[in-house]
Amino acid sequence: MALTAHRKENGAGPAGAPAGGGGVRRRTRPDPAARSRGGQRFLLLGLVMASVYSLFPVYWLIIASTKDRVGLYQSNGLWFSGWHLWDNLQQVFTYEDGIFLRWTANSFLYAGVGSLGGTLIALAAGYGLARFDFPGRSVVFAAAVGGLLIPIALLTLPLYLLFSAIGMVDTPWAMLIPCLINPFSVYLAKVYTEATIPFELLEAARIDGAGELRIFFSIVLRMMTTGGATVFLLAFVNTWNAFFLPLTVLRGEENWTLNLGLYNWSGKRLESGIDVTSLVLTGALLSIIPMAIMMVAMRRYWQSGVTMGALK
Repeated sequence: MALTAHRKENGAGPAGAPAGGGGVRRRTRPDPAARSRGGQRFLLLGLVMASVYSLFPVYWLIIASTKDRVGLYQSNGLWFSGWHLWDNLQQVFTYEDGIFLRWTANSFLYAGVGSLGGTLIALAAGYGLARFDFPGRSVVFAAAVGGLLIPIALLTLPLYLLFSAIGMVDTPWAMLIPCLINPFSVYLAKVYTEATIPFELLEAARIDGAGELRIFFSIVLRMMTTGGATVFLLAFVNTWNAFFLPLTVLRGEENWTLNLGLYNWSGKRLESGIDVTSLVLTGALLSIIPMAIMMVAMRRYWQSGVTMGALK
């Protein structure tokens, strides 16, 4: 009786329905699929904006490289004005007796040889820190991690003083030696070794009579191909784009890198009837081609690494 009276006081019928025949409205839960689609759209929008932000300078550089002096200064900067790319390329390769080709060869030497040697040293150091127990290992690793906190600009002047004392200033060694040591590469190699090289495999190789050098070169390096490719590519890009170090330790034009040579050209407005600004823009466009080729060539190593991580 009390329950019936309570229902009547609240305007409800016998079954708990509101008086007047109205039904109880329930809150509908948001559709998980709709929320997922909304998140995907937001992520896609962010990726598109990031891509436009990253590719817009390259687009502008391509447009500017196709223009002559008049089109460069008097036309719309975001669209073509004539087609003078081949003339600009010819001037780049012939200006100052083709010094641009020498700078390109120097950049390949410093970035290629230096990064290859630095990658081998980093993989060996990372493997040693990850799979060998020796006195002072934690101190060495702490020093490597601490090296990440030191900007390369702070090391440039000490390197210059050191190379000046031993007579290496304005030589390729002044660029190659700093490229061989990279704390970040060592850290990446150590982390990748811990994830991909099991202790059991190393012990089995030692039981079979393999020495440490043979284990490293025959087993470890092959299993660390993906990590080594990543370390090499990061080191290559870092060395290719280096500016402050070559500006300090390289003096003669014959030893300059592409960035340093283009910077020297950018200080000239007009020389011998040639618009140096167009040469700088065209040279900058050519300087990004090797890095683009490197990214495409090593893409399969990254894909295999992602697949391997997903399977694990």
